[in-house]
Amino acid sequence: MTDRSPETRSWWGWGAVGDELTATETEALVARVQALLPGHDFTDHAPPDPSSLPVSAPRISMPAALTAIASDEQVDRLSHARGKAFRDVVRNLQGDVAHVPDLVLRPRDEQDVVDVLDWCSATSTPVIPYGGGSSVVGGVEPRFDGPSVSLDLGLLDQVLEVDLVSRAARIQSGTYGPALEQQLRPEGLTLRHFPQSFAYSTLGGWLATRAGGHFATLYTHIDDLTESIRAVTPAGISESRRLPGSGAGPSPDRMFLGSEGTLGVITEAWMRLQDRPKWQITASITFTDFASAVAATRAISQSGLYPSNCRLLDPAEAFINAGVGTSGGVLIVAFESADHPVDAWFDRAIDIATNYGGVVVSSKSKDESANVSAAAAWKSSFLRMPYQRDAMARRSMIAETFETSCTWDNFDRFHGAVTSAANAALAEVCGGGVVTCRFTHVYPDGPAPYYGIYAPGRWDSLLAQWDDIKSAVSEAINLNGGTITHHHAVGRDHRPWYDRQRPEPFALALTGAKAALDPAAILNPGVLIPAGVSK
Repeated sequence: MTDRSPETRSWWGWGAVGDELTATETEALVARVQALLPGHDFTDHAPPDPSSLPVSAPRISMPAALTAIASDEQVDRLSHARGKAFRDVVRNLQGDVAHVPDLVLRPRDEQDVVDVLDWCSATSTPVIPYGGGSSVVGGVEPRFDGPSVSLDLGLLDQVLEVDLVSRAARIQSGTYGPALEQQLRPEGLTLRHFPQSFAYSTLGGWLATRAGGHFATLYTHIDDLTESIRAVTPAGISESRRLPGSGAGPSPDRMFLGSEGTLGVITEAWMRLQDRPKWQITASITFTDFASAVAATRAISQSGLYPSNCRLLDPAEAFINAGVGTSGGVLIVAFESADHPVDAWFDRAIDIATNYGGVVVSSKSKDESANVSAAAAWKSSFLRMPYQRDAMARRSMIAETFETSCTWDNFDRFHGAVTSAANAALAEVCGGGVVTCRFTHVYPDGPAPYYGIYAPGRWDSLLAQWDDIKSAVSEAINLNGGTITHHHAVGRDHRPWYDRQRPEPFALALTGAKAALDPAAILNPGVLIPAGVSK
């Protein structure tokens, strides 16, 4: 298992020290990009020595009772200063040390969390809950003046209780994905929630950001797997009752799901589990045109088959990240079950795809030996994408993503508007570039398009260039009826468009909840609602 301790995590980029691209991988990646952009300056800008950066001294000190959980170590503070978005990585590479938390606090139990919130409320010290730090939307960054503390929940990392009859488990919020699955494995159970950040994100982070996971249909968000949530707020502890469903008023869990640490600190949750799958089968299907691929994907999403995977890669995405040349894209379809063979469901999905001109180019069952396929190649690339992004950022390449969702009836118009806006921004800001699209999740009423941006940048202007592109695309998403985020959360980066997306009465209700639960306005200021509104 990859070590996620502070000593092995990269302070400036994704993942663990030692897991970044090898020299061979980097050379191959640069060669591919050089073939597309022969005039780009690929000078490597190595990350600075963190100990050499001018980080200001802590401006606060904890009371004696909390000093045992506090760290003022420079690299620790730097690694908690921001998440893992492109602009976060670039700022780290460029030695930007603005807005670093004064202390990193690691509570040993829930009482420590209570004590921290009590002290922060009494001293008006902002506190930013921190899970795995994989945020790509400015969700863990103290982007404001004045002191702050980062509350790292990583020591709350246990599966506390397993209910085999109801098939659920009580799990602490700081549990990282691999540790969570490892603790459930002896029982033959799994949460089966595998976001791309799985190795470096926690249960609490998934809940607080309403993360999307393994399943492309049906159980797509962490919401669907949540039975009950326990959270510490400055106003007291909130714990919902364990129930399979309830019609008793608005759901208390829904208040904390997606709250991004602004209303309270999630400390544990009862999560719905599944038996580990025994039957799995996957196919890669190519199409001659993208419209037919989209139509086939929609038909499968509306068939009631509910495949575990139903991810469509457009031609550019298929070529860049799966090495597959196709004029219409690749659809990756998979089914799995712990109870029964899935061949009948799989065969029907293939029938639907072939009715739209799809051609099966590879398939594999769980009990077959691994083979080279578009699905296998894309999965391997998918897990390495963040490391590739970091290598490109070091060489002044803009490589980043944005995701959304829309209804099927609006997709053609929406996709055209978003890709047009992205290409226009790339042409104006970078002189050109490539825009890719894949569907990460699909619903009977619409897809979740996930766009990739690849463009030449200028080292001294990378942040401004990306911000201009991000703004143009976000405007197009908002104006054409999509959501500003499907599963990456709002954070600080999406706030301007989230403010326009949400209904005004709901904004008033959320502000009221913030004032009631966090009257000193200490929790993650600036996320979801303006900083200081409770004061």
